[in-house]
Amino acid sequence: MIAGLGIDIIEVSRIAEKIEKDNGFRELVFSANEIAYCESKTHKHEHYAARFAAKEAFFKALGTGWLNGTAFNEVEIINNEQGKPRIALLGVTNSTINALGNFSITVALTHIKSTASAVVILEV
Repeated sequence: MIAGLGIDIIEVSRIAEKIEKDNGFRELVFSANEIAYCESKTHKHEHYAARFAAKEAFFKALGTGWLNGTAFNEVEIINNEQGKPRIALLGVTNSTINALGNFSITVALTHIKSTASAVVILEV
């Protein structure tokens, strides 16, 4: 049964500007694994933006917004061997979200030169 649905869209240029300012935004929002993945890509800002959108969509699907006891860089978007994305919850964020219930999380990402978007479905 679907417990939550979230969607987000963002301009790639907004994320690129924040990352290029080198003010700690990248490390605050993305895990070390996500940074390594995105930095390995030719169009890295599109990949960062899609992951940012997925994190926003995840919190929208929860219906809570950004919760105390959670951190954006602990909501990690990783890909399996075939490239399919999934969300892994890390650290304190994992404990905080697990206290809300046991969810199956499905995520879809898309991006083009100018925009990135994500959809997250939570099922119980």
